[in-house]
Amino acid sequence: QVQLVEYGGGLVQAGGSLRLSCAASGRTFSRYIMGWFRQAPGKEREFVAAISRTGGATYYADSVKGRFTISRDNAKNTVYLQMNSLKPEDTAVYSCAAQSRLQITRDPSQYDAWGQGTQVTVSP
Repeated sequence: QVQLVEYGGGLVQAGGSLRLSCAASGRTFSRYIMGWFRQAPGKEREFVAAISRTGGATYYADSVKGRFTISRDNAKNTVYLQMNSLKPEDTAVYSCAAQSRLQITRDPSQYDAWGQGTQVTVSP
């Protein structure tokens, strides 16, 4: 089972940028489809982005398309989320997740492993 740790959260003003990193343990990182999710207080967990095993395919929630970019470096066992043009409504705890199924999914219940999450706060 892969273990995940996120880095890079913090406080930023609206319009600013942050880059989140998620480091995975083990030698099988490239076997996993990776995703980023977020959860704001009082709201359900929300899909943000996902990336295929090779990095050749990416998927985004409509709310972040054009502002966020997901990428991965299999040699470093790391997946990234570059967040630009941040808005106050992007404030949430962001978690990375790994899934070993064949198809990329936005359904969090299909992901096998999760990081502990990192707080992102965007001030107006």
